[in-house]
Amino acid sequence: MSYFDINLDLSWEEKEIKSTAHRFAKEVLRPVSIKLDKMSAEDAIAQDSPLWGALQQCYAMGYHKALLPESVGGGGFSPLQAHLLLEEMLWGSMGISTTLFLSTWVFNTLLAMGDDRLIQEFVVPFCECEDASIRGCWGIIEPDHGSDMLLTDEEYFSKPGVRGQVRAYLDGDEWVLNGQKAAWVSASPIATHCKLNLQIDDSLGLSGGGVCIVPLDLPGVSKGKPLEKLGQRDLSNGEIFFEDVRIPKHYMFVEPDQYAQSIKTNLGFGNSFMSVMALGIARACFDESFEYAQQRIQGGKALAEHSSMKIRLHKMFSQVEAIRAFSRAVWNLNSSIYPPLSEYAYAAKTYCTEATVDIAYEAVQIHGANGITKEYPIEKFYRDARLLTIEDGENTTLNRAGGTILNNTYPRTEVQKII
Repeated sequence: MSYFDINLDLSWEEKEIKSTAHRFAKEVLRPVSIKLDKMSAEDAIAQDSPLWGALQQCYAMGYHKALLPESVGGGGFSPLQAHLLLEEMLWGSMGISTTLFLSTWVFNTLLAMGDDRLIQEFVVPFCECEDASIRGCWGIIEPDHGSDMLLTDEEYFSKPGVRGQVRAYLDGDEWVLNGQKAAWVSASPIATHCKLNLQIDDSLGLSGGGVCIVPLDLPGVSKGKPLEKLGQRDLSNGEIFFEDVRIPKHYMFVEPDQYAQSIKTNLGFGNSFMSVMALGIARACFDESFEYAQQRIQGGKALAEHSSMKIRLHKMFSQVEAIRAFSRAVWNLNSSIYPPLSEYAYAAKTYCTEATVDIAYEAVQIHGANGITKEYPIEKFYRDARLLTIEDGENTTLNRAGGTILNNTYPRTEVQKII
């Protein structure tokens, strides 16, 4: 449905971004997303999968580069414009949109490092790409490490006995990589490049890490089968293996002295994005429930005419608007300062995802028995929502990390604005 925006100061351009993205999400992303959800993980990324047509249309529209600056050929979207775009795209398909904007984030990280060699070799070609042939992923989680790789302020993070499984050592002018990343690496089965977190100095524990860019067509790189999941089946996940993979020295753009801050920065941006993911599903759940309540007749009248249903729908509406407001505020904050404030990102991620799970649950209840059939998209949205509280940092873990930050920094008085 066409959705009123509570921000009355949207410019004509911002309204156009919103309406165009919504139409694209409705006509292209949502139908493909539903098809992918019903396919096996392998078929969903096969050569004849509808995924590829959807991604190519995203790139042709320039959505992959919309959030990158005009100086490298990007769209130069403001924080608000970016959020408006993300809201609509994620409403249409969480998985396809996450695949797309994960690539944006990977190459934007390289841009932020300011190394002109990396920018010319990777960022500019990505912006110029119009056929979806360049795609990124972020390899951080490992078989023996999950959310514990994110808690940089915990004591164990710097203990030598706790270290990553993908290791790197310097051999002349090249880094040599060995090890495995877990099956939870989003978009890795179809990625051409990986932003890779790895271990450099074992004596520093996990804090002795580094981050590099790895083209995934290099000798020694291999991938496992795509993972079968409960939800978000339009987003592929899978293992990546590295066996004596060699990369030029300058591909390693973060070393141990900057590693902890790199993790915090990634989570500041990543969890801000997670809150927008939650908003996309929350609004999809509300839209479907509202429409269903207008059409479904019970007791001789539409569900929406029953007093109890009016209460339930308005509560859902209130939750969606609360998620939108919180998500936009934190997105704008962390897009406008450096480094981003992780405690706000964690708060937005945990609150918004948990509220979305509640909304998805209520949406299933409103649909009744129809809510648990595959004839309606609501059961898909429920499965998609359930994964939100685990990915990009399990919620209890993030609340713990946020509490640690608060103990050290609250109340904050000022930050350095960059735009």
